[in-house]
Amino acid sequence: MKIDLLKPLSEVNHQAIRLLSEQIGVVDTFRFVNQFTTGHGNYTEERDTLLGHLTLREIVSAIEKKHSDQLPD
Repeated sequence: MKIDLLKPLSEVNHQAIRLLSEQIGVVDTFRFVNQFTTGHGNYTEERDTLLGHLTLREIVSAIEKKHSDQLPD
């Protein structure tokens, strides 16, 4: 019988946030996560890590593309 070692919780959290961001987008991921957090860490650093290299135009374009991909034909 193989026993899987548990990943550190920080690694699980990082993977979950990455997967959520890919599937539902960054904004909805933060909305979801904020339901369960009382506030910790540095929001500005985290935001810059996720979005720092993107312009507002690129973010809006990604949101619009995601939205149009979900519309029925």
